[in-house]
Amino acid sequence: MPDTPKLSIIIPTLNEAGTIETLLFELRSCQAGDEKDCCEAGVEVVVVDGGSHDDTIARARPMASKIIVTAPGRARQMNAGAREARGPLLLFLHADTRLPEGADRLVERALSGAHCWGRFDIRLEGRHPILPVIAAAMNLRSRLTGIATGDQALFMTRDAFDAVGGFPDQPLMEDIEISCRLKRLSPPACLRDKVISSGRRWDQNGAWATIRLMWQLRWRYWRGASADDLAREYRHVR
Repeated sequence: MPDTPKLSIIIPTLNEAGTIETLLFELRSCQAGDEKDCCEAGVEVVVVDGGSHDDTIARARPMASKIIVTAPGRARQMNAGAREARGPLLLFLHADTRLPEGADRLVERALSGAHCWGRFDIRLEGRHPILPVIAAAMNLRSRLTGIATGDQALFMTRDAFDAVGGFPDQPLMEDIEISCRLKRLSPPACLRDKVISSGRRWDQNGAWATIRLMWQLRWRYWRGASADDLAREYRHVR
């Protein structure tokens, strides 16, 4: 792996022992340069744990480039990871999301022109038959509004990340807020290559109930509701 990686993949975790090994095993090719898998050499993988009570850290340690432990909070964790990351390009990846093949090359190409940030299309993996419709709606909404969600694996240049001050230190809607800030710098690169993300929250909590809840939270956020208040309500419902 080169002294200075081209891309830093930052993964916030909290009690992800059931998923982290599989994810990091797939990402090992990013560090080893196996062309048959998702990435080339020149990528570091930074795991930022928010105080897991399971063995997430022990399972991650053999395969991550670096492990950081912070106070919990996805935005706080991702900012901490970005501070420690060495690459000029940053990709923020949820622990239950898998990247498409050649993701590092796709990101590098997307950020080599007029775009300083972007996201992937998404495919949701789960039991509910409506998940493909939900994913298609997410992709269309994101393309029309220029707003991305964390499930879509946000990526950006370090300069863009620094210019907007990183993720806002709030417990919910941090992806919506940073998208709004990044849009002032450039429109997003909306890649049609798909990440595969877990549909577990729709399967566990009910598809229609989850859709209704997320739209209500987003609508209230746009109307000026506090992210802290919305986060408390979201945790209560879950």
